[in-house]
Amino acid sequence: MKKTETMTLPESYTVGSEESITSVETDLVLHKSTIYFLKSDSIGQGSEELGKVLIKSFFYTLAEADQVPGTIILLNRAVLLACEESPVLESLLALEERGTQILSCGTCLDYYKMKEKVVSGKVSNMYTLVELLNSATKVVSL
Repeated sequence: MKKTETMTLPESYTVGSEESITSVETDLVLHKSTIYFLKSDSIGQGSEELGKVLIKSFFYTLAEADQVPGTIILLNRAVLLACEESPVLESLLALEERGTQILSCGTCLDYYKMKEKVVSGKVSNMYTLVELLNSATKVVSL
């Protein structure tokens, strides 16, 4: 989505010594190039119970945030988060509604025999995931 906005500056605003600016045109390209990259169905190491509480809290908070990531990539046990009975399913669905792309590794889903139980997002492959990671302006790994 592209948005053009005109902003009027005070007449006394000058650039350099000779040029006065009365208006500025800016092109704002609205894109979400931040990717969240998850490898587990919990956060951190140590207590698995605490890690599962943290992942649920993280996704709830992320879904409620003013800005949401463009993409969430789920690898290894993290693919379970997008499947039936996931404790974060409601949050993932809310993120999808707000425009976040949820991608789960197909190989990982096959390994856990969960491909038929995916509820949120799409099944993807490593080529697509690597391409997205390489083109992202920011990757947050959990």
